[in-house]
Amino acid sequence: MKNILVIICCLLITICSVGQQQVEWGKWKIWGDQGNGIYVNPIIPSDYSDIDCIRVSNDYYAISSTFQFSPGMTILHSRDLVNWEISGNIIDDLTQISNELSWTHMNRYGKGVWAGTLRYHNERFYLFFGTPDEGYFMTSAPTVKGPWEPLTQLLSEAGWDDCTTMWDDDGQACFIGTHFSDGYKTYMFKMSVDGKSIDRKSAVLINSGDGREANKLIKINGWYYLVFSEYKAGLGRYVMAKRSRKMMGPYYEEKQLALSNREAMEPNQGGIIQGMDNKWYFLTHHGTGDWSGRIVSLLPVTWVDDWPIIGEVLPGSIGRMKWSGAMPFIDKKKLNINRTDDFGDGKLSPQWQWNYQPRQEMFSLSVRPGWLRLKAYTPLKVNKLMTAGNTLTQRCFRKQDNDVIVKMDITNMADGQKNGLCHFSSQHAALGIVKEGKNSYLEYRKNDSITRGPQVHSPFIWLKSQWGLDGNSRFFYSLDGDNFIAFGESYQLVWGNYRGDRLGIYCFNDNNEKGFVDIDYFHYQ
Repeated sequence: MKNILVIICCLLITICSVGQQQVEWGKWKIWGDQGNGIYVNPIIPSDYSDIDCIRVSNDYYAISSTFQFSPGMTILHSRDLVNWEISGNIIDDLTQISNELSWTHMNRYGKGVWAGTLRYHNERFYLFFGTPDEGYFMTSAPTVKGPWEPLTQLLSEAGWDDCTTMWDDDGQACFIGTHFSDGYKTYMFKMSVDGKSIDRKSAVLINSGDGREANKLIKINGWYYLVFSEYKAGLGRYVMAKRSRKMMGPYYEEKQLALSNREAMEPNQGGIIQGMDNKWYFLTHHGTGDWSGRIVSLLPVTWVDDWPIIGEVLPGSIGRMKWSGAMPFIDKKKLNINRTDDFGDGKLSPQWQWNYQPRQEMFSLSVRPGWLRLKAYTPLKVNKLMTAGNTLTQRCFRKQDNDVIVKMDITNMADGQKNGLCHFSSQHAALGIVKEGKNSYLEYRKNDSITRGPQVHSPFIWLKSQWGLDGNSRFFYSLDGDNFIAFGESYQLVWGNYRGDRLGIYCFNDNNEKGFVDIDYFHYQ
């Protein structure tokens, strides 16, 4: 028995050592829950940016910013802080914020729904968030599944971001936000008990300078901590904290909690949370984005002199990136982020988001049960995919083997119609079908430069994209679902508009509102 324990301990040490030596970004072969009591970072190698996290009883909930995508503000659920599922998206109608976020305008790339904070108070969930152009908003619901109330605007001013809130033990409430357009000055406001208003005149400056944002206000063991990130030229972005014995401050004491860890793409924004093992953790995104976006890791938190030091604790009581650790909890049911959809539920799976608020009557999951119908209408600019409203998207992953196949019924396409499978961020590429007169052709698109392919006579077409850890994608097509032929250039997935690469299914018509395409399935290995 003793020998078995020694072997197990040696195995765990070896696994942890392998994970901790992983410093070359993006070349991981293992990630997440390893099934042996160990997890390896990243835990979600996908673009779940601006994470905040709360614990409610034995469940964890996290939110992620969504920018112009609809529905907005994704909410995740976990039982162990490592395995997550998408619980849903909170903001159904982005036009509550601005019509600029609608298919009629499409004028908020890189803007829209930015970072927020999630809270649970008096048996109710609260979401607070900001947009850089319109200000701060909030909504609340009895459960994470909703129904979420219509948005309430708290501050109608441009130039603010990264808010956080708290209800103190006596019921007093506060709201914190950063005025990034005025030298990154962070203010605390008095907030109404129902969370639906803030007193603009009550603003007190509590932090400023050096790109300070990513605010999270927490209370632990009698201390109030304002956790935030800071940026300095030559050093990068890293995690800081100020603390006080009173919620309303003053916040005089200050400490750097972690190094910038540039080799790990600067983990810096997230939520400090207590695990089921009674240990503390920092659920964070990696803030320097590349083609995979700002992906998610889980770092241990060690309390040193009542300061939450993040990651591996170094001499001087400062933390750095840690690539692995023991699972905070072992749950029998392993949650996962779904990517595949057979469109058989009568509603879109929660991983899907439209590029901008969609035109509701131009898609259907009921007219042909088991299929998604996309109806074609004209883009805001002729033949410009990034201004075409009927584009359904989801996040892609940075893992060794990615294989996405879409099956389309193209028999009802009309003259001028174009539809297909795309990758997009600040740049894009796609493989699809174009209808000209009575003929259909294959076409490869790269930033609106088009390569014409062979004529297609089949009523069905299968389109595929494959990529690996390097983010180099190749497109393929098939006329029988089994034999695939490569077409078009290879395409390097890119970062842009504060987002990593997105997968999309698009449908538009340059000539008029005619034609549609039916999607049988979207299979993402």
